[in-house]
Amino acid sequence: MAVEDQEALDEYTQDGTVDLKGNPARRSKRGGWTACSFIVVYEIFERMAYYGISSNLIVYLTKKLHQGTVTSANNVTNWVGTIWLTPILGAYVADAHLGRYWTFVIASIIYISGMSLLTLAVSLPTLKPPSCLETDIENCKKASTLQLAVFYGALYTLAVGTGGTKPNISTIGADQFDDFNPKEKAHKLSFFNWWFFSIFFGTLFANTVLVWIQDNVGWTLGYALPTLGLAISISIFLAGTPFYRHKVLAGSPFTRMAKVIVAAIRKWMVRIPNDPKELYELDLEEYAKKGKFRIDSTPTLRFLSKAAVKTGATNPWMLCSVTQVEETKQMLRMIPIWVATFVPSTTAAQINTLFVKQGTTLDRGIGSFKIPPASFGAFVTISMLVSVVLYDRFFVKIMQRWTKNPRGITLLQRMGIGLFIHIIIMIIASLTESYRLSVAKKHGLVENGGQVPLTIFVLLPQFVLMGTSEAFLEVAKIEFFYDQAPENMKSLGTSYSMTTFGVGNFLSSFLLSTVSHITKEHAHRGWILNNLNASHLDYYYAFLAILTFLNFIFFLVVIKFYVYKAEISDSIEVLTEELNGMRIKVSDQEESRRLAD
Repeated sequence: MAVEDQEALDEYTQDGTVDLKGNPARRSKRGGWTACSFIVVYEIFERMAYYGISSNLIVYLTKKLHQGTVTSANNVTNWVGTIWLTPILGAYVADAHLGRYWTFVIASIIYISGMSLLTLAVSLPTLKPPSCLETDIENCKKASTLQLAVFYGALYTLAVGTGGTKPNISTIGADQFDDFNPKEKAHKLSFFNWWFFSIFFGTLFANTVLVWIQDNVGWTLGYALPTLGLAISISIFLAGTPFYRHKVLAGSPFTRMAKVIVAAIRKWMVRIPNDPKELYELDLEEYAKKGKFRIDSTPTLRFLSKAAVKTGATNPWMLCSVTQVEETKQMLRMIPIWVATFVPSTTAAQINTLFVKQGTTLDRGIGSFKIPPASFGAFVTISMLVSVVLYDRFFVKIMQRWTKNPRGITLLQRMGIGLFIHIIIMIIASLTESYRLSVAKKHGLVENGGQVPLTIFVLLPQFVLMGTSEAFLEVAKIEFFYDQAPENMKSLGTSYSMTTFGVGNFLSSFLLSTVSHITKEHAHRGWILNNLNASHLDYYYAFLAILTFLNFIFFLVVIKFYVYKAEISDSIEVLTEELNGMRIKVSDQEESRRLAD
C-alpha cells in the first residue's frame, strides 16, 4: 500500500501546480521539456519582433519622421524605458488576478495589435511625412499631429502588451519544472540556457537580416516580417496549452509586502522576543499543502520582524507570519543592488541611439555592400554569446579551483566585473569619438556634416565590449533577482531585472536632455547637436564614464552589506525531513490509539 501511495505521489507535482481547470498537474501529462519547447520557440520570434523595431528606430525617426538627434534619441529611450517598466504591472496582474497564462494570452493580443498598427503606420503614405533629401532635417516637413499619434500610439500599445508577456513567459517556462523533484530542478537550469540561446538567435536575426531589409528594401517589409513571426509564435504558444502546468494565484506581492510594513509600523513600540519561535508562524503542513516554502526568521532588517510579534490581534494588517515577513525582507534587501544597475542600463541605452547615430556619419561600405549602422548591434549579441560560452567552459572551472564555489564566483562578483567593463566601454567610446571628430575637422566636414572618411569598424570595440559586459552583468542580474526572490514572488523578482532597463533608459533621456540644454546655454554650441561633426559626444561619453565609475564605487559599498538568502535546495531537504518526522509522529500516535482500543 505504501508503494502504491508513493507512486501516486510521484505521478503528481509537489509544487502545487495545476491544469487550467484547477486540477493537480500530472507529471507524465504536463510540464517538462514538452511544454517548454513551445515557450522557447515563442521567445525567438518575440525577440525578433522587439529588436527588429528598437535596433533601428532612431534611424526611422530621423530619416522618415525628420526628428533631431536629441529628440529622436529621447523618444527611443522613453519608449524602451516604458517597455521595460510595464512588466511591474504585468507581474502584479498575473500574481494577483489573472494568473501568468491568461495575463500572457491577453497581453499577446495587445502586443500583436500594436505591431500590426505600427506596420500600417510605416507603410501608408498618409501616415508619414513626405520624403526629404535635405542634409539639414530642420528644412524638412515635420510629421503631423495625426501621423505622430498613430505612430506613437502603435509603439505604446505594443509596450503595454510586452508588459504582460515579458515577466510571465520566462516564469511560465520555469514553472514547468518541479523544484521538489531533483531531476526536474536540474532540468530547470538547462531550460534557462536554452532560453538565453533563443534570445540570442532572435536578436541576432533582427540586428542583421531585419535591419538590412529596413534600410535597403523598405520599412513595410522590415516591420511586416516580425509582425507575422510574432503572430505565428503566439499560435505556437497556444498550441502548447494542453501541456502547461500553472501556479495557483498567490495574491499580489505588493499587498503582502505592504501588510508587513504597515504591521511593523503600527507595532513600532512592541519589543521583539529573543526566541524567534515566539513569533507568529503557520504550521508546516499549511505550506506543504500549497507546495510552498516556510522561511525561518533572520536578524536582518529586524524592525520588520515586529509584524510577526503576537499582540492578540489577528488582522492581517496587524499580524503577519514569519515567512511573509522574510519574503518582504528578501525583496527589500535587493533594492540597493537594483539601484546600482540603473547606470549601466543607461550606458547600454547608447547602443540603439547615439552609437547608431555615430555609425551613420562613417564609411559603411565593404565593396558595394553598405552595412546598416544598427546591424552593429549584432556584434553585441555575438560577443555576449561567445563570452557566455567561454565563461561557462573555462572561467568558471578556473575560478572553482581558487574559490571552491560551484559557480566559480558569486553572482554579485560577476555583476561587479560587468560594471567595471562598462567604465572601460565609455572611456573607449569617448576616445573613439574624439578621433572621429579630429578626422572630420581635418577634412573640413565640421560645418556641412558630411560623411567622415573613416570606416564604421572603429566603433567595433565599444560594441564588442558591451556584449562582454552583458555576459557578466545581465546574465548574473537576471539569475540573481530570480534566485534571490521568494518562491511566491518570482514574477516580481524577474520584473526587478527588467525594470532596471526601464529606469536606465529614462535616466538616459533625462541626462541627454539636461546635458544638451546646459551646454547650449550662454551662446555655446552644445555637446549634442543634429550635426554630430559639430557636436562633442566625446565629452558626453566621458561624463558617462565618470558616472559609471561613481556607480561602481556605490555597488562595492552596498554588496558588503548584502546577505544571500538560503539555498532553496536546503529548504526542500529541511521541509522533507520535518514532514517525514511529523508523519512518523502522527502514525505512532494512531498506532498507540489502535492498540489501546
